[in-house]
Amino acid sequence: MTSTVTSADGTPIAYDRIGEGPAVVLVDGALCSRAQGPMPDVAKELASQYTVYTYDRRGRGDSGDAEVYDVEREVEDLAAVIEAAGGTAYVYGSSSGAALALRAAALGLPISKLVAFEAPFVVDDSRTRVPRTWAADMRALSDAGRPGDTIKYFMTKGIGLPAIVVTMMKLMPTWKKLKAVAHTLPYDAQVVGENAFGQPLDASQWAGVAMPVLVVGGGKSPEWMRAGVKATADAVPGAAHREVPGQTHIIKATAIAPVLREFFGGGAR
Repeated sequence: MTSTVTSADGTPIAYDRIGEGPAVVLVDGALCSRAQGPMPDVAKELASQYTVYTYDRRGRGDSGDAEVYDVEREVEDLAAVIEAAGGTAYVYGSSSGAALALRAAALGLPISKLVAFEAPFVVDDSRTRVPRTWAADMRALSDAGRPGDTIKYFMTKGIGLPAIVVTMMKLMPTWKKLKAVAHTLPYDAQVVGENAFGQPLDASQWAGVAMPVLVVGGGKSPEWMRAGVKATADAVPGAAHREVPGQTHIIKATAIAPVLREFFGGGAR
């Protein structure tokens, strides 16, 4: 059953809850929501031990949006979901959702433990550089009513996929759903921020992180992404690092769930 919580700026944020036990909030990456992406399957894997919350990040699914985007508003959205979950929670963030969760942790949100899976930070020159204008470029494409081109830009310039792969994606049944949330891609770019541009991470941005953090990567993910995962673990205070063999950025729910259960444990929050 879908519920709604009101964020600090008045934006309604839709969420689902399943399971029973300590609260776990799942934070999606780009183009994902409660209706599409990996988190619903992760929630099902965890529901026997935890009360699991999935939510639509602002601008997606059944959640509202504001006229002007600000990353701090997304942090407030997560804070509102955690409040609905009882005031404190374990948090698992994937991709740009991991970057958002790390920001939230640094700002002191009541996160008991945090698992960050492959925040898309680029820390070396092992891939083509992300244009510094990528957020503005995608916003311009979206504002011009070109959601497909917005996705193509994100996938090629942001993620580094070959254009032919994106062309093939257009033939998939999910393409229409992806286009429906393409306008939020500039949000993800702002969440990642300066960490996208192939430079060493500034550890000071996470100086406020006080809870246990586990930074996770896939053993078969691209070199640039594995380097970013390791750099993130080194930069976040006290963070541990774990690599899941055989997995890529599209990690299977059955592969990440045991990692989450082991790190979060089963005790009280």
